Amino acid sequence: MDEIVKRAMEKWPNVPDVYGWLRLDRRGRWRLKVRPDAFEPIGNAGLVEFIGRNYLMDEARRWFFQNGPQRVFVGLDYTPRVYRLDDEGKGWLSQSGEPAGTPSELLVDENDDVLLVSGLGPGLVLDRDLPVLLDGLASEAGDTIDAEDFLVRLRKQGRLKVRLLDAAVDAVATNRMAIVQRFGLVTDPAPLDEPLLTNIK
Repeated sequence: MDEIVKRAMEKWPNVPDVYGWLRLDRRGRWRLKVRPDAFEPIGNAGLVEFIGRNYLMDEARRWFFQNGPQRVFVGLDYTPRVYRLDDEGKGWLSQSGEPAGTPSELLVDENDDVLLVSGLGPGLVLDRDLPVLLDGLASEAGDTIDAEDFLVRLRKQGRLKVRLLDAAVDAVATNRMAIVQRFGLVTDPAPLDEPLLTNIK
Protein backbone atom coordinates (compact mmCIF):
# COMPACT_ATOMS: atom_id res chain seq x y z
CA MET A 1 0.00 0.00 0.00
CA ASP A 2 1.27 3.49 -0.87
CA GLU A 3 2.53 5.63 2.02
CA ILE A 4 0.32 8.52 0.92
CA VAL A 5 -2.68 6.20 1.26
CA LYS A 6 -1.64 5.12 4.76
CA ARG A 7 -1.29 8.75 5.84
CA ALA A 8 -4.70 9.61 4.43
CA MET A 9 -6.28 6.69 6.31
CA GLU A 10 -4.77 7.96 9.57
CA LYS A 11 -5.94 11.52 8.94
CA TRP A 12 -9.50 10.63 7.86
CA PRO A 13 -10.38 7.25 9.44
CA ASN A 14 -14.16 7.30 8.97
CA VAL A 15 -14.76 8.00 5.29
CA PRO A 16 -17.79 6.04 3.94
CA ASP A 17 -17.13 3.07 1.67
CA VAL A 18 -18.12 3.10 -2.00
CA TYR A 19 -19.93 0.27 -3.79
CA GLY A 20 -20.91 -0.38 -7.37
CA TRP A 21 -18.50 1.96 -9.15
CA LEU A 22 -15.48 -0.19 -9.96
CA ARG A 23 -15.16 -3.63 -11.57
CA LEU A 24 -12.38 -5.98 -12.64
CA ASP A 25 -13.21 -7.61 -15.95
CA ARG A 26 -12.19 -10.95 -17.39
CA ARG A 27 -9.17 -9.40 -19.15
CA GLY A 28 -7.78 -7.81 -16.00
CA ARG A 29 -8.99 -4.31 -16.84
CA TRP A 30 -10.35 -1.95 -14.21
CA ARG A 31 -13.70 -0.60 -15.36
CA LEU A 32 -15.39 2.50 -13.95
CA LYS A 33 -19.12 3.09 -13.92
CA VAL A 34 -20.02 5.82 -16.40
CA ARG A 35 -23.78 5.27 -16.60
CA PRO A 36 -26.22 3.25 -14.48
CA ASP A 37 -25.84 0.24 -16.79
CA ALA A 38 -22.38 0.76 -18.24
CA PHE A 39 -18.74 0.41 -17.17
CA GLU A 40 -15.80 1.55 -19.30
CA PRO A 41 -12.10 0.60 -19.00
CA ILE A 42 -9.86 3.06 -17.19
CA GLY A 43 -7.30 4.28 -19.70
CA ASN A 44 -5.05 6.35 -17.46
CA ALA A 45 -1.93 4.22 -16.88
CA GLY A 46 -0.99 6.02 -13.66
CA LEU A 47 -4.41 5.42 -12.17
CA VAL A 48 -4.37 1.77 -13.22
CA GLU A 49 -1.03 1.29 -11.46
CA PHE A 50 -2.25 3.15 -8.37
CA ILE A 51 -5.31 0.91 -8.12
CA GLY A 52 -3.16 -2.19 -8.53
CA ARG A 53 -0.77 -1.18 -5.74
CA ASN A 54 -3.64 -0.54 -3.33
CA TYR A 55 -5.88 -3.51 -4.18
CA LEU A 56 -6.69 -5.60 -1.10
CA MET A 57 -9.15 -8.06 0.41
CA ASP A 58 -11.03 -7.54 3.67
CA GLU A 59 -12.03 -10.06 6.35
CA ALA A 60 -15.27 -10.85 4.50
CA ARG A 61 -13.30 -11.72 1.32
CA ARG A 62 -14.53 -8.57 -0.42
CA TRP A 63 -11.92 -6.98 -2.71
CA PHE A 64 -11.43 -3.23 -2.64
CA PHE A 65 -9.21 -0.40 -3.82
CA GLN A 66 -7.97 1.77 -0.94
CA ASN A 67 -8.35 5.23 -2.49
CA GLY A 68 -6.74 7.41 0.13
CA PRO A 69 -8.99 7.15 3.20
CA GLN A 70 -11.84 5.55 1.25
CA ARG A 71 -12.46 1.92 0.34
CA VAL A 72 -13.84 1.49 -3.16
CA PHE A 73 -15.20 -2.04 -3.32
CA VAL A 74 -14.58 -3.94 -6.56
CA GLY A 75 -17.10 -6.05 -8.43
CA LEU A 76 -15.59 -9.10 -10.12
CA ASP A 77 -16.56 -10.40 -13.53
CA TYR A 78 -14.98 -13.68 -12.38
CA THR A 79 -11.83 -13.92 -10.25
CA PRO A 80 -10.02 -11.24 -8.20
CA ARG A 81 -6.90 -11.74 -10.27
CA VAL A 82 -6.26 -12.30 -13.96
CA TYR A 83 -2.98 -14.01 -14.83
CA ARG A 84 -0.88 -13.40 -17.92
CA LEU A 85 2.47 -14.69 -19.09
CA ASP A 86 5.47 -12.51 -18.38
CA ASP A 87 7.42 -11.03 -21.30
CA GLU A 88 9.77 -14.01 -21.43
CA GLY A 89 6.93 -16.54 -21.33
CA LYS A 90 8.44 -18.24 -18.30
CA GLY A 91 6.15 -17.19 -15.47
CA TRP A 92 2.81 -15.67 -14.56
CA LEU A 93 1.90 -12.15 -13.49
CA SER A 94 -1.33 -10.76 -12.08
CA GLN A 95 -3.15 -7.87 -13.74
CA SER A 96 -1.25 -5.58 -11.36
CA GLY A 97 2.14 -6.97 -12.37
CA GLU A 98 2.73 -9.08 -9.23
CA PRO A 99 4.55 -12.39 -9.82
CA ALA A 100 2.02 -15.15 -9.26
CA GLY A 101 4.58 -17.74 -8.30
CA THR A 102 4.41 -21.38 -9.36
CA PRO A 103 0.82 -22.58 -9.91
CA SER A 104 -0.32 -25.65 -8.01
CA GLU A 105 -3.57 -26.22 -9.92
CA LEU A 106 -5.01 -25.63 -13.35
CA LEU A 107 -8.82 -25.47 -13.28
CA VAL A 108 -11.04 -25.79 -16.34
CA ASP A 109 -14.69 -24.86 -15.92
CA GLU A 110 -17.75 -25.86 -17.92
CA ASN A 111 -17.18 -23.01 -20.40
CA ASP A 112 -13.53 -24.00 -21.00
CA ASP A 113 -12.34 -20.99 -19.02
CA VAL A 114 -8.91 -21.80 -17.59
CA LEU A 115 -7.78 -20.66 -14.15
CA LEU A 116 -4.53 -21.06 -12.28
CA VAL A 117 -4.26 -21.37 -8.51
CA SER A 118 -1.06 -20.01 -7.02
CA GLY A 119 0.14 -18.40 -3.81
CA LEU A 120 -1.77 -15.26 -4.81
CA GLY A 121 -4.97 -17.26 -5.10
CA PRO A 122 -7.16 -18.16 -8.08
CA GLY A 123 -6.90 -16.21 -11.31
CA LEU A 124 -8.45 -16.48 -14.73
CA VAL A 125 -5.85 -16.91 -17.47
CA LEU A 126 -5.86 -14.02 -19.93
CA ASP A 127 -7.49 -15.24 -23.12
CA ARG A 128 -4.59 -14.24 -25.37
CA ASP A 129 -2.27 -16.55 -23.39
CA LEU A 130 -4.52 -19.61 -23.51
CA PRO A 131 -3.07 -21.02 -26.74
CA VAL A 132 0.45 -20.77 -25.32
CA LEU A 133 -0.63 -22.43 -22.09
CA LEU A 134 -2.46 -25.30 -23.78
CA ASP A 135 0.27 -25.88 -26.36
CA GLY A 136 2.87 -25.91 -23.58
CA LEU A 137 1.28 -28.64 -21.48
CA ALA A 138 3.18 -31.87 -21.05
CA SER A 139 2.64 -35.20 -19.35
CA GLU A 140 4.36 -36.06 -16.08
CA ALA A 141 7.03 -37.77 -18.19
CA GLY A 142 7.56 -34.59 -20.20
CA ASP A 143 5.81 -35.67 -23.39
CA THR A 144 3.86 -33.01 -25.27
CA ILE A 145 0.09 -33.18 -24.83
CA ASP A 146 -2.33 -32.28 -27.60
CA ALA A 147 -4.59 -29.49 -26.28
CA GLU A 148 -7.82 -30.97 -27.63
CA ASP A 149 -6.95 -34.41 -26.32
CA PHE A 150 -6.08 -32.92 -22.95
CA LEU A 151 -9.50 -31.26 -22.61
CA VAL A 152 -11.31 -34.46 -23.64
CA ARG A 153 -9.35 -36.59 -21.16
CA LEU A 154 -9.78 -34.06 -18.39
CA ARG A 155 -13.55 -33.98 -18.85
CA LYS A 156 -13.62 -37.77 -18.77
CA GLN A 157 -11.27 -38.36 -15.83
CA GLY A 158 -11.91 -35.20 -13.81
CA ARG A 159 -8.27 -34.79 -12.76
CA LEU A 160 -4.89 -35.16 -14.47
CA LYS A 161 -1.27 -34.64 -13.48
CA VAL A 162 0.47 -32.40 -16.00
CA ARG A 163 3.48 -30.15 -16.36
CA LEU A 164 3.11 -26.45 -17.12
CA LEU A 165 6.23 -24.35 -17.74
CA ASP A 166 8.22 -27.22 -16.19
CA ALA A 167 6.12 -27.20 -12.99
CA ALA A 168 3.96 -30.13 -11.89
CA VAL A 169 0.33 -29.08 -11.50
CA ASP A 170 -3.00 -30.80 -10.90
CA ALA A 171 -5.44 -30.17 -13.74
CA VAL A 172 -9.04 -30.32 -12.50
CA ALA A 173 -12.34 -30.25 -14.38
CA THR A 174 -14.81 -28.17 -12.40
CA ASN A 175 -17.53 -25.56 -12.85
CA ARG A 176 -17.87 -21.89 -12.13
CA MET A 177 -20.22 -22.21 -9.19
CA ALA A 178 -17.86 -24.65 -7.49
CA ILE A 179 -14.99 -22.19 -8.00
CA VAL A 180 -17.02 -19.31 -6.55
CA GLN A 181 -17.93 -21.42 -3.52
CA ARG A 182 -14.50 -22.95 -2.98
CA PHE A 183 -12.68 -19.62 -2.95
CA GLY A 184 -15.48 -17.57 -1.40
CA LEU A 185 -15.56 -15.15 -4.31
CA VAL A 186 -17.74 -12.13 -3.59
CA THR A 187 -18.47 -10.92 -7.10
CA ASP A 188 -20.81 -8.08 -6.12
CA PRO A 189 -19.75 -6.76 -2.71
CA ALA A 190 -22.29 -5.06 -0.47
CA PRO A 191 -22.16 -3.55 3.03
CA LEU A 192 -21.89 -6.26 5.67
CA ASP A 193 -25.37 -5.49 7.00
CA GLU A 194 -26.70 -6.62 3.59
CA PRO A 195 -26.52 -10.14 2.08
CA LEU A 196 -23.27 -10.90 0.22
CA LEU A 197 -23.96 -11.64 -3.44
CA THR A 198 -22.12 -14.11 -5.62
CA ASN A 199 -23.95 -13.45 -8.87
CA ILE A 200 -22.56 -15.10 -11.97
CA LYS A 201 -21.98 -12.63 -14.77
